[in-house]
Amino acid sequence: MEKRIQLQHPEGKKAPSMESIKYEVLRKAILAFLKTAGPSAHTDMLHGIAADFQKRKVVWEGSLEWSMEWVKLDLEAKGEIKRIKDIMLVKFEVA
Repeated sequence: MEKRIQLQHPEGKKAPSMESIKYEVLRKAILAFLKTAGPSAHTDMLHGIAADFQKRKVVWEGSLEWSMEWVKLDLEAKGEIKRIKDIMLVKFEVA
């Protein structure tokens, strides 16, 4: 049985758990993307990570967008990234 990590939500809402291996792959991908691209919208981050996974032949089981959203929220809750609110765009950057 795969080791799982309990995710956190920045507003304290209930969050799912995720396989720790999948979590670490996405955590590293999100942080690397933000360090390279700087503050980015959700869609830009998703497209960038998906392109990187395709280039590196990373096979992702399940919804990449759903998984990325939850890991992103977890990283925000833990203070590793922060949300920047603009008028119509939410951007994230490494804290």
